[in-house]
This record gives sequence, C-alpha cells and structure tokens, in this order.
Amino acid sequence: MKVKRAAEGVVTMRIGELAEKARTRPSTLRYYEERGLLQPPERTTAGYRNYGDETVQRLEFIGRARAAGLTLAQAAAILDVRDAGGSPCGHVRDLLDRRLVEIDEQLAKLSLLRASVAELRGHAAQTPPEACTPETICEYL
Repeated sequence: MKVKRAAEGVVTMRIGELAEKARTRPSTLRYYEERGLLQPPERTTAGYRNYGDETVQRLEFIGRARAAGLTLAQAAAILDVRDAGGSPCGHVRDLLDRRLVEIDEQLAKLSLLRASVAELRGHAAQTPPEACTPETICEYL
C-alpha cells in the first residue's frame, strides 16, 4: 500500500488504499460519502480523492455502530453531532437502550417461533408418513 505524507506530515491515501485499509470496497466509501457519513475528501489536482487517517477512525466507528445493529442513518446522526463539536454519547446511550429493547422483543418472538416449530415437529413425529397425501399438501403443517 502506497501511503503518502503531505507537506504538513499528514498521511493521505487514495480511495483504493483507504478501502484496503478499512477492509471494504471503494464503492462503499463513495456511498458513505454520498450519505454524509464521510466528509468529502480533498482532491488532488488530477481529481483523485485524498483521504486522511481520520477517515479510518470514522470507518471504524461506522463498523462498530453497524455491529451494534445501528442503521447508517443513526451512525450519520451521531457523526453529525460530533462534527458540530458536540459529544454524542448521550444520544448513543439512548440509541443503545432502544436497541436493547428491540433485541429483547426479537428474542421473545424467536422464542415463540421456536416453541411453535417444536410443536409442529412433535406432531410430524407422531403422524405416519402415509397420512401425507397430495390432496392434503402436508399433514405436518
């Protein structure tokens, strides 16, 4: 990877280099830029995007937000608060509280689904195979 140092000692990377470092694709980086998750980078005289190391930190944050189940819109809102000079931690705490409620609801639904499928499977185990005819589609369901 060819990482360049600008005159001020700032590390810069082209989009392919950043994508490689962030383990993503250049198209994803362009999409994030379009959605406002990444600030538009400086451009070289030839028009190439030139990203700084701070972009890697933003991408790592976006990855952590996605891993927690937050949407890109939620991650963008967090970054907007930070970019405006605020601390988004209270907002993040609220989002995480809501996410925990959503997860608990999903787990409850999955538990009910599992019980339902287990009951159907129990019925299937007790139903003789010859009970399944083309006219009935399937006796197990």
